Amino acid sequence: MKQDDNTKMSEKTLDAELVEQAKKGQMAAFEMLVNRYQQRVANVIAKLVKDRSEIEDVAQEVFIKVFRALPRFRGDSSFYTWVYRIAINTAKNHLVAKSRRIQNTQVDYEEAEAFSSNEAHRNLDTPDAVYARGELEQVMSKAISQLPEDLKTAIILREVDGLSYEEIAEEMACPIGTVRSRIFRARDAIDQALRPLLDREQTKQEHVRSI
Repeated sequence: MKQDDNTKMSEKTLDAELVEQAKKGQMAAFEMLVNRYQQRVANVIAKLVKDRSEIEDVAQEVFIKVFRALPRFRGDSSFYTWVYRIAINTAKNHLVAKSRRIQNTQVDYEEAEAFSSNEAHRNLDTPDAVYARGELEQVMSKAISQLPEDLKTAIILREVDGLSYEEIAEEMACPIGTVRSRIFRARDAIDQALRPLLDREQTKQEHVRSI
């Protein structure tokens, strides 16, 4: 597989892996998800909430809701699309609570998906956050590139192409049970590769809180 294909795939698979780790109680994984999307969420909120002093509070409320609802996230849509919907609803509820009326504001899901991640983060990410995200994506890309071909194909079809287990079984000409096994093994290998980074981030966060 070409390196650019690995990069594209790792970006889309990274969320799925971090979500799985966060569901298991890895707070460092959830914090990485927050770091990846906090500015994009703030930009979405800013389309509705015009008071800049309130945007950060609404964004914090969004991620509290995301954390509480994470066990119910099934991956039917991308993680960001799911977070985006929560952000929109939270911002609207915030305005309603303050008796404000939303006027001439139109935001759709296509705009959210088309939003440039680079533009969203430009001049707003801290150097540490940029480095951590880049390091995480490099480890993810390397882990995927080293997977056996059958595991690599299964995880790409699932996480990148969004195929169901049944569709993957048909595509790979194997039983659904085999597909589930391959995806489990692929995720486990990725998990093992990411664990040192997640543990290190967890330790760093605990150190910052103790100061």
